[in-house]
Amino acid sequence: MRLSHAFIPTLKETPAEAQIASHRLMLRAGLVRQTSAGIYAWLPLGLRVLRNIERIVREEQDAAGAQEILMPTIQPAELWKESGRYEDYGKEMLRIRDRHDRDMLYGPTNEEMVTDLFRQSVRSYKELPQILYHIQWKFRDEVRPRFGVMRGREFLMKDAYSFDIDHAGAVASYRKMMLAYMRTFQRMGLKAIPMEADTGPIGGELSHEFIILAPTGESQVYYDAAFEEIDYLSGDSFSHDKPEDLARFFEVMTGHYAATDEKHDTARWDRVAANRKREGRGIEVGHIFYFGTKYTKSMGAVVAGPDGKPVHPEMGSYGVGVSRLVGAVIEASHDDNGIIWPDSIAPFKAAILNLKIGDAGCDALCEALYAAFGGNALYDDRTDRAGAKFADADLMGHPWQVVVGPRGAAAGTVELKRRATGERVEVTPEEALARIGG
Repeated sequence: MRLSHAFIPTLKETPAEAQIASHRLMLRAGLVRQTSAGIYAWLPLGLRVLRNIERIVREEQDAAGAQEILMPTIQPAELWKESGRYEDYGKEMLRIRDRHDRDMLYGPTNEEMVTDLFRQSVRSYKELPQILYHIQWKFRDEVRPRFGVMRGREFLMKDAYSFDIDHAGAVASYRKMMLAYMRTFQRMGLKAIPMEADTGPIGGELSHEFIILAPTGESQVYYDAAFEEIDYLSGDSFSHDKPEDLARFFEVMTGHYAATDEKHDTARWDRVAANRKREGRGIEVGHIFYFGTKYTKSMGAVVAGPDGKPVHPEMGSYGVGVSRLVGAVIEASHDDNGIIWPDSIAPFKAAILNLKIGDAGCDALCEALYAAFGGNALYDDRTDRAGAKFADADLMGHPWQVVVGPRGAAAGTVELKRRATGERVEVTPEEALARIGG
């Protein structure tokens, strides 16, 4: 993408309504624009980040054996009346009526709808287990939306739902999804800590939320530094397909201390070695629940068990805030100059900064680099001064900056800057591409 023609409306001043870093930087870097209270339009730069997060989430769900579907945003109220949640959910649910005076709602979550799809289609225990997921927009009418995409009314979410014949199977699915989540967050460059949580309006008996540290987090958190040393992506770590691996993984996840202030146990915390204690503010980026037969019983979803008798399958649900993650990553990874994107979710691998548009050597070298990146670089081909280009590149947070000036172009070199560390080195264009992976 050439910046001279890109729809990336950056701002020099911070909008007055932006109270936290992610909101300020998403507006200033031209990622989003607010269209109504708690509702945002995603502009090209922000959408690229959103799609990269979505891709990683999807790949890890698929690797864990989950199958993708797509459920609608508008749901019939009858399903929620069956489960008993229609009146209980509260004013966060946007209730509407269609032209035929039928009660409808904009889905805040999908337990009822996926249970209805399941009961229409699955008849026997032989068809279990099943894990179904989708990535879809949701709406919760927050009384006071704030903090940009961190607490908006409309948001993009991945939610998955597991169906198993018995409790043991449901626990295995729960552990499988927990492992998928830890792998997902690690691939995004995040240190996420699973913490025991309340089940809230979804209900259930077992629940964990996934927290990343950030100064503006909504909860105070305490955890053992042992979590920071675990590599969930290593080939010799844990496998989704081996029950013994899942059991060992879950023991590790629950064996080290981790708690929000709501569930903090000072006696247990005192037993953690002082050099391993970590605490700070945390942001929730995912939540998983096991709730048994709560929905299959209330909605009459049954399958034939091994003895031919009807059985209500055991369920769990697993949510990741895809759009919330964009803000959460920025909260955890920024400086005074702007965003610092992890490589895996950055909108572009690199920004190419042409410091002298019109110089034949600079123009030719930048064009060659731009072509070599195959669309994964933002080429700043504006006629602006160098300072403005450096400032915008830092603000947008691209992991690498390839700086091309007349003297370097004449000598066949570029300056390569790593956004996260500020390190600058002079290298050949070929070396720059090799280091960046272009």
